[in-house]
Amino acid sequence: VLDEADQMADLGFMPQVTELLDQVRAEGQRMLFSATLDRNVDLLVERYLSDPVVHSVDPSAAAVSTMEHHVLHVHGPDKFATATEIAARDGRVIMFLDTKHAVDRFTKHLLGSGVRAAALHGGKSQPLRTRTLDRFRTGEVTVLVATNVAARGIHVDALDLVVNVDPPADGKDYLHRGGRTARAGESGVVVTLVTPEERRDVARVMADAGIRPHVTRVRSGEAELTRITGARKPSGVPVAGSAPTQEGPKRGGAAFRGIGTVPGRPGRAKNESRRAAEARQTAEARRAAKVRRGG
Repeated sequence: VLDEADQMADLGFMPQVTELLDQVRAEGQRMLFSATLDRNVDLLVERYLSDPVVHSVDPSAAAVSTMEHHVLHVHGPDKFATATEIAARDGRVIMFLDTKHAVDRFTKHLLGSGVRAAALHGGKSQPLRTRTLDRFRTGEVTVLVATNVAARGIHVDALDLVVNVDPPADGKDYLHRGGRTARAGESGVVVTLVTPEERRDVARVMADAGIRPHVTRVRSGEAELTRITGARKPSGVPVAGSAPTQEGPKRGGAAFRGIGTVPGRPGRAKNESRRAAEARQTAEARRAAKVRRGG
């Protein structure tokens, strides 16, 4: 059984997947699972499946029809203030950002603002990710700040709001992110924050996903933002056990560069050291993969 088959193919793991499938006896049964199956998955179907049958538990259009989709046009400098107010709403929410560093910084900012938030991304250990999800499911944590790693394979009951703080790259990612809500026939709301320079790309993503969203221009503190998302002003009292932030978001939506640190102090050097170590690990993994492929 290969779960998230399309994602494995999209991320470049086809050599590893085929190496595993080559070791399975030819007469065995093989099943490929994902909310979307397309593109490179066809290569696996043609090469490894005999008399294949496609089974759909629920047509993708049905899940989309139970969601309410909103595109909120925001000014760049106001984007993260808007996101913070949405995070402070009454109820749970998953918020997606593009990179794990942006996730960690925004999570720290939310904790310092009085929002019970936790980060989830590929840089966290599996035990920590499991504990984080358990805390989110029980309500100990009300905001899960995540990269696309959380867009697949995670089920949380009664989750009625997903927010794309950073818009997804394509229609497939949009559907996977939004699919964390409106599960098993329930309703849900998907909100995407869009700055002026992102509008054209987001329009393409929506068209690719077959979505016709409600488009609204909003600012932080406005009643319309509250009506759509339940946004409210955060308490400003840091969550117990979290350090207060020392620097607010940069203008122009600069991904909260340096939140919780002050230039020239040890925290910044530690972050840079961690990023350098992660870059080295990524490079080593790529070299190893190339060797396995015979490159």
